[in-house]
Amino acid sequence: MKVVLFCGGLGMRLREYSDSIPKPMVTIGYRPIVWHLMKYYAHFGHKDCILCLGHKGDVIKNYFLKYDECLSNDFTLSNGGRTVALRKTDIDDWNITFVDTGLTANIGQRLRAVESYLDGQEMFLANYSDGLTDLCLPNLMDHYLEKGKIAAFLAVKPQHSFHVVDIREDGHVEDIQDLSKSGIWINGGFFVLRKEIFQYLREGEELVHEPFQRLLREEQLIAYKYEGFWKSMDTFKDKQQFDEMQSNGETPWELWKMPSQEVSPPKQTPISFVHR
Repeated sequence: MKVVLFCGGLGMRLREYSDSIPKPMVTIGYRPIVWHLMKYYAHFGHKDCILCLGHKGDVIKNYFLKYDECLSNDFTLSNGGRTVALRKTDIDDWNITFVDTGLTANIGQRLRAVESYLDGQEMFLANYSDGLTDLCLPNLMDHYLEKGKIAAFLAVKPQHSFHVVDIREDGHVEDIQDLSKSGIWINGGFFVLRKEIFQYLREGEELVHEPFQRLLREEQLIAYKYEGFWKSMDTFKDKQQFDEMQSNGETPWELWKMPSQEVSPPKQTPISFVHR
């Protein structure tokens, strides 16, 4: 199944770090976050990726054109440094399509721009390219196929440390609690979509605004609640936290390094939806 990765945003909240590179190229260890995401999908057999490029798209192109397998793989050097024998490879069996989708285009416009690259695909995966999870992807896929709807997304708990306040009309506070304990769920940026999504997406529209509202009215949009690990790369603080996790060997999203585990059936309950 093809994977559409939205890689063209400006990443305004990361400008202090990523002014010279696009947000998907912000690194965790040796590799950019988009690589970690592609590796995640490849682990589940989805190795055909379409990168929707925009801001600093040339940086992403050059990274993969000059890709160095030695950075993240063991290898043997011989013959005075003239021969390198890799013990394993990362992207040897990946198929990556690079598409310039506009400097200022929104997610919906970028998706429309790659519609022709999805010919023959009854369904496909899509991602914001700024978050990682340890979700067993087949669980989401099974739930999606069981429901038979047009669109599904991963719903996760907010990770920011805000407080939700319930206030009466006279100003008295009825309740105050952590956002993560408020019962609110947000869009985690992992999508499964059928080709019919393009019938709901019109010129200039953002994917989760007008199109998703149309899907809601027809009960064609579902969410998969997940309380396991999920984290986005939104701010420099997030970058620091990812780096700390990497240096401590705490990388739950690197499922390709872990032994296979039996997948349990997903549990579903009604949720309220907040997009990001």
